[in-house]
Amino acid sequence: MRPTDAIRTLACAAALVACGGPAEAPSPGPVAGWPVYGGDVGGSRHSPLTQITPENVGELEVAWTHRSGDILDGKTSLAPSAYQNTPILFGDSLYLCTPKNRVIALDPETGEERWSYDPRTNLEGIYTLNCRGVSAWVDARALPGSACARRIFTGTLDARLIALDADTGRPCEGFGEAGAVDLRAGIGDVVPGEYGVTSPPLVLGDRVITGSMVLDDRRADSPGGVVRAYSARTGQLLWAWDPIPPQAARPEGDVRFTRGTTNAWSVLSGDPALNLVYVPTGNTSPDYYGGHRQGLDYYSSAVVALDADSGAVAWHFQTVHHDIWDYDVAAQPVLFDFPGADGPVPAVGVGTKMGFLFVLDRRSGTPLLPVEERPVPQGAAEGEYLSPTQPFPVKPPPLHPVTLTPDDAYGFTFWDRGKCRELIEQAKFRGTFTPPTVEPGLQYAGMVGGINWGSFSIDPERRTLVVNTQRIATGIRLIPRATYDAMVAEKGEAKYGYEPMAGTPYALERKPLLSPLGAPCNPPPWGTLVGIDLATGDVRWEVPLGTTRDVAPFPIWWFLGATGSPNLGGPITTAAGVTFIAATTDNYLRAFDTGTGEELWRGRLPYSGHATPMTYRTGPDARQFVLIAAGGHMLFGKEPGDALVAFALPER
Repeated sequence: MRPTDAIRTLACAAALVACGGPAEAPSPGPVAGWPVYGGDVGGSRHSPLTQITPENVGELEVAWTHRSGDILDGKTSLAPSAYQNTPILFGDSLYLCTPKNRVIALDPETGEERWSYDPRTNLEGIYTLNCRGVSAWVDARALPGSACARRIFTGTLDARLIALDADTGRPCEGFGEAGAVDLRAGIGDVVPGEYGVTSPPLVLGDRVITGSMVLDDRRADSPGGVVRAYSARTGQLLWAWDPIPPQAARPEGDVRFTRGTTNAWSVLSGDPALNLVYVPTGNTSPDYYGGHRQGLDYYSSAVVALDADSGAVAWHFQTVHHDIWDYDVAAQPVLFDFPGADGPVPAVGVGTKMGFLFVLDRRSGTPLLPVEERPVPQGAAEGEYLSPTQPFPVKPPPLHPVTLTPDDAYGFTFWDRGKCRELIEQAKFRGTFTPPTVEPGLQYAGMVGGINWGSFSIDPERRTLVVNTQRIATGIRLIPRATYDAMVAEKGEAKYGYEPMAGTPYALERKPLLSPLGAPCNPPPWGTLVGIDLATGDVRWEVPLGTTRDVAPFPIWWFLGATGSPNLGGPITTAAGVTFIAATTDNYLRAFDTGTGEELWRGRLPYSGHATPMTYRTGPDARQFVLIAAGGHMLFGKEPGDALVAFALPER
């Protein structure tokens, strides 16, 4: 218990003595659910709930825990699981998906299971088993209470889009074939585990819209990243956006959609009033080499606004030109009202793995806060080409450092700090856009970011954007094809940290830049939580997020203190001024004051929580719950788990 918690506890005890009975329950306040993965269709991750406040958040306790049983530790032929799910509250049930793509309905007050559906997903070849969420839809034409009048949509790791009856969990027979649409149609050759869906589809009107996950660094002719809209009622294909340059030739033969294009693996957003879909795109296959692309990455690493009726491009804004760093737009675009000088302006916020935040007019893609094209390092590998400039936001400033020098080297001891210094000296890092070559190089922000799929939250009452970042440098190097092929022939398979990038002159070596004792070579904090003024783009506050507890042995983590930690997952905010986030490698859910960044509370989890939380309150007599999926992550060496943990204030 922290000192501030102890003070609050003593104050509560004094109140009990003075009043002669239990403290009064908090003001009832509003009732609200969490009907969409990001809180709303625009991904704001903000709740109007006020029962949990900065003053009473220290009283939170575990109300219930649900265990799905879907855990894989990676010791078999299958990959390890990562429980990254954010449930939704639709009607009177919670709906979630597990790493094995099971869909489960729960009682929101008790966590009791109501039904589960197993799509029997083929998990062969999957790199990491995860499912981030499901989506819901009400058929306005159906009779209330009829089968599939209320539907749950889910995507699978083996590339199916499935519709389920929300009340029973049974597949909706009238949707596709026996309740499912095969997303491999028109894609062409697919290797097991290479193509699937990990993010919840977007429901906009009577359309269900989905992109796809395409495994990184495999080959130049990877499956294409087409985005498709289907009828939510029948599963009929309504439109398909093939992300190729305007006027480019379409493929011929039995492959309908262009191979090797950028894909949209993260969460899409929608604006019903403007009738636009906002698509965050990754970079074009195979990520770290693009000499063969010939303009195929026109929509790469961008946010693309599509007409929801036709799939036609309304506008697009590219955050990285000719991306050869895997700097995807991994974060869901977040829609909000920008406080302009002449009144609110409809805006979209775009976060990137570089730790850059772009604020755009969501009607046109025009920057609302200044962006500059700046010269970047040149000197590409043989056969590669580079953009001479890249876009840099002026406001907000980069939330990730853009320099790393030998003097910045970190280590747990003088000895391993020296080793890190040597590694940084050898790499000769020249900034965020240092091009990969056959010489040892650095990528900073590293391969995970920066800002990743957890995205960020918008608190409109406080005009504050809250976002988490991580800061772990990556060592990268291109391996000539002949050298890589000889290594594979000798070993029988590629070693850890090597990626094939078939169809190009190079393979890739890529690993976190760590000291011999496991310390990140770049200085802490290794994770941060940041509050940004929506109107000006100025940083209001920045605090370390997480500690090395649960990854470093005692007493090392105790001596290191608040170093921040690598993190995956995102924040949510509430109208009461509380920000909730887990994400870190230590096993905690934390609460922060949205206005100041002060840590108010932390709750222990059975596993690290690399998901985004959600919150809801079902009625005026009900408690406000905060839920977080705690399931570890192999990327951080964290034990996989299956716990969905619900926190609430004590029952009065």
